[in-house]
Amino acid sequence: MSLMSWRSRRRRGQGPGGRGRSAGRLCAAAGVTAVAAMMFPAPPAHPAGVVNVRCSVPDLVAAIDAANGSPGADTLRLARRCTYKLTVPDVANPANGLPAITSEITIEGNGATIARARSAPAFRILLVESAGSLTLEKITIKGGRATDCPGAPAPPFPPGIVCGGGINNQGSLTVNHSRVIDNVATSTVYAEGGGIDTDGSAATVYDTEVSGNTADYTGLAPSAAAAGGIANDGPLTVKDSRVHDNAVHVTAGTDSVASGAGITSFAQVEIEGTSISHNHTSAPGGTVRGALTNSTSPPNTMTVNETVIRANVSSASDGTVLGGGVGNGGVLSITHSRVIDNYAISRNGVARGGGISLGAVAQLTLDSTDVHGNTASAPDGGTALGGGLINGLGGTVTADDSHLRDNTVRASGGGTALGGGLFNAVGPTTLNNGTVTGNRAGDGGGIYEESGTVTLNDTLVKRNKPNNCAPPSSVPGCVD
Repeated sequence: MSLMSWRSRRRRGQGPGGRGRSAGRLCAAAGVTAVAAMMFPAPPAHPAGVVNVRCSVPDLVAAIDAANGSPGADTLRLARRCTYKLTVPDVANPANGLPAITSEITIEGNGATIARARSAPAFRILLVESAGSLTLEKITIKGGRATDCPGAPAPPFPPGIVCGGGINNQGSLTVNHSRVIDNVATSTVYAEGGGIDTDGSAATVYDTEVSGNTADYTGLAPSAAAAGGIANDGPLTVKDSRVHDNAVHVTAGTDSVASGAGITSFAQVEIEGTSISHNHTSAPGGTVRGALTNSTSPPNTMTVNETVIRANVSSASDGTVLGGGVGNGGVLSITHSRVIDNYAISRNGVARGGGISLGAVAQLTLDSTDVHGNTASAPDGGTALGGGLINGLGGTVTADDSHLRDNTVRASGGGTALGGGLFNAVGPTTLNNGTVTGNRAGDGGGIYEESGTVTLNDTLVKRNKPNNCAPPSSVPGCVD
């Protein structure tokens, strides 16, 4: 079974999950709770069920243990702007810095930070178990370093899969007005979700910064890493947030796959009012998918609204890049958004889609969206296709009131550079009431139709260099 088929089993609830381990954790946590209660009695609760937690890690641990053991919902109010610096892992769960969340808990941060100390051993900050529900308000989660992946499959899969450097969610997670920064998931087997990995029943990220996080595969055999910022295997909503400066790396020369430095989705996701910017995905000698990746197997549904996907870089020298900004293998709708100034770079390799790249079974709908200023570049004799958009493997594109403008394809050293605005092959692309203007390529400055069909309905193709469409007469209605 491949890692992707394991993902499918997890989504269907068939995979060997963590229920047995969760029960063990609960039992172990119960013992620790008793000891913690004697050593560090929790502060008295207010009548409304709010517990004020002093600026003390032992007090925070005791408060979480007490909340896990109490009936109903609990709210923990942290000391204003305190840094709760974790120097040792949780006793019951050494892969985590704090006790696993097993009940309904809200943590009101008041601007506080929960961080792993730099000198501490590796552990993530927070785990939400399948029975748990965690809401974070006005808090920073920083410096976690995951060492395991809750719910990962049993043998024959090798041990060592790692996910969720800052937070791993197996239940319900809401992150409001917060920051998830500088967390890491690194593995010699497979790594995912440097900032957040969510596999549970629901996750919402609202008005939150997810930045500086990394997913890193460091092994020597072909494998993968995904989602420097956020990975989801369950329903996810990201709204009014900033996902920036995250990274995904894989070992050079291992023919490995690096996906979605900003967000990688393996399940349904809704993104609204969000900025996904300055993320970097790298796989020298391997394959890269865009900063925002919608998984290919099975096809997943992703909706993006009023969102900016900007200045992301996907690079794979001697390899293949599938989207500088967006790599779509499922069903993707982008509305009232901008995909701008992204780069797909493959020195002596293949760069496909500076802005957006589609897979073979993918469906893309653009509505009132600007795909602008993106670049597909293949220096030293490589192949670059589709500066703005590539539908080159048989997917389906429908664009309404949308614009492909000022995108560039270039390939120095005698390479191939086709389709500055759009490269199309095999599948159909329909452009309605839009424009394809100011794009540049070696040939097909506006549109290059290798095969398949490109249909223009009230769409203006002009001022592209060196020509509007290629080969000649391939696109009905396109005139040079």
